[in-house]
Amino acid sequence: MNLANRDMRHNTPRFALTALGLGLLLGVVISMMSIYEGALDDALRLPRAANPDLWVVQPRTRGPFAEPSRIPRDARDLVRRIPGVANAGAVTFQTVQTVAGGKPLRFFLEGYEIGRPGGPINITSGHELTQSHYQLVVDASSGLTPGDRIPLGPYSEIFTVVGLTTGMVTSAGDPVAWVTLLDAQSLQFAVPPALQRREQAGGRKPATTADINAVLVSLHHGVAVADVAEEIDRWKHMSAVTEAQQEEYLTKFVIEKMQRQLGMFMVILIAVSAVIIALIIYTLTMDKLRSIATLKLIGAPDRTIVGLIVQEALVLGISGFAVGLMLILWLKDLFPRRLLVEPRDVAILFGVVVAVCLLGSVLGVRAAVKVDPAKALASG
Repeated sequence: MNLANRDMRHNTPRFALTALGLGLLLGVVISMMSIYEGALDDALRLPRAANPDLWVVQPRTRGPFAEPSRIPRDARDLVRRIPGVANAGAVTFQTVQTVAGGKPLRFFLEGYEIGRPGGPINITSGHELTQSHYQLVVDASSGLTPGDRIPLGPYSEIFTVVGLTTGMVTSAGDPVAWVTLLDAQSLQFAVPPALQRREQAGGRKPATTADINAVLVSLHHGVAVADVAEEIDRWKHMSAVTEAQQEEYLTKFVIEKMQRQLGMFMVILIAVSAVIIALIIYTLTMDKLRSIATLKLIGAPDRTIVGLIVQEALVLGISGFAVGLMLILWLKDLFPRRLLVEPRDVAILFGVVVAVCLLGSVLGVRAAVKVDPAKALASG
């Protein structure tokens, strides 16, 4: 006798709706895991695309992604002259809000020097920047196409989209865009003329537009990264952060809070799933007490009955897990944020679901073990 098969044959709608409801619940858990994995992968794509050996940033900071960093532009020349440095490029980062096609558009803007580290990769349409001003390369998720013209900055300078990349977004889901360093500095640090006059009238020096956020450093093959980083820290009075450290800072200071929030929701949902499975299995077991009593009457041992209850719980849980996974795989492209379904996470969640099913079957097992075999002979 197989209780799960019996329920599926005789109570197909109820079993199917139960598996669907459980699948929707587990689908939410899978989606939360995938949102975190997608956000982490998105956050690391930009620094990995730049792929420098060192990030030179403001002293005693973890910038430019974990916290603000601002250094003079001539820092690039100072770093470039250090023995072992093959190339160095100044970059800036900022978030820009504009309007395109009558709709608001927000993206993360990087300014870089043409021909130096920091430019866009994976260009799928158009080309890289070729002029010093008013050209833009942006990720395709922005909805823009080559030839589009959009206003940027407080004076609404018109930039022309000349190229598109793919898969380059931030942890917040904003597409990444690239302009030349001169344009980026103008957008980020330029002081309006009226404010400059006011600062000068007050005897204060107007802010400079020659600042940058970081220097990306590439080293010659065989040069020790730690040695160059130590020299930058000691003699150039700036902080040198390795690629591994930059990824660690991003994960710890930018993504960690999201991880904790989603983790808490997942724990709550898994606990709710355990309660639901326990109640469902208990209810289904109570519906079949007479059949269980008949099994006991003909001499079936308790371990056989326990095995049937546990089997039904596993069939229900695994069916719900399969439904939830298929729904997420089917609908993941419709989410506003990128979902990254990692096999490792799916395997871990599957193990958790099996454990939850085993725990959830305890109530049903207790009721089945305690049933009196004489109940099989009772009338009504």
